[in-house]
Amino acid sequence: MTWGIGVLTVDDLPGCLALAQDRGWPAEDGKWRLLFELGTVFGARNTRGELVGTAVLTRYGNSLSVLSMVLVAARHGGQGLGRRLVTHALAGARTRTVALFATESGRPLYEKLGFTAVEALHTYIGTISGHPEPRSRPALPEDITAIRALDAAIVGAPREALLQRLFLFATQLQVLQHDNDIVGYGAVWRNLDQLMIGPVLATDRHAAATLIGDLASGADGSVRVDLLDHDCRLREWVQDAGATLRSSTTLMISGSPSLPGDRSRWYSPMMQALG
Repeated sequence: MTWGIGVLTVDDLPGCLALAQDRGWPAEDGKWRLLFELGTVFGARNTRGELVGTAVLTRYGNSLSVLSMVLVAARHGGQGLGRRLVTHALAGARTRTVALFATESGRPLYEKLGFTAVEALHTYIGTISGHPEPRSRPALPEDITAIRALDAAIVGAPREALLQRLFLFATQLQVLQHDNDIVGYGAVWRNLDQLMIGPVLATDRHAAATLIGDLASGADGSVRVDLLDHDCRLREWVQDAGATLRSSTTLMISGSPSLPGDRSRWYSPMMQALG
């Protein structure tokens, strides 16, 4: 089977949404638009010019890239297109580490391509009860320098474009301050009919829980939060606060034995497609 692989533009968004629906994924218009803005969207076309596969690579400096949205049309499944798309995207990574979140069905392909599992990511959905009075405050434009510094220390890679966009993309962006220092930040944003909490980065579990509680309370309804596996007590707190575990994926990496930064303070990604 012959396919042509190249870089897509936002004009190809309808084809991406149709492909997602073909594989049983929702048509997440806002999410795809953000990926087109921050990352490189690769597409595969068949001999008739139809879009039959995608993969997105988002680079953060020289340290980290995130691979996402690896989709292959159902009628082209099992023909090696997924491998070709991933290989093509990875060739342009030019970073020490590439990370992705894999479903159980996708994990065997990534293992064959040299990715190793780091930890699980668990998705919780529900109405989360926080403190009666918010302990965090809305982020201000002048907070961006401190947010960038905290994010870079935890993620280990520069994400200026993502953070700048977060001020506009998020429904609510909160920071937690101790004395004069920002010790955590978090956001909530809308994806179709679901409110999503993420990212959440903080100096410790208590700060992360405070941010999640404040964001959930401000959302006034059911929310989704994806929590990394390394802090079981935070996950227990989220369940006790009213959320239910719905699904899990696996964080995998390639190119280096570990992720950059201090991931013990990385509690929830912005979204699985961006890390």
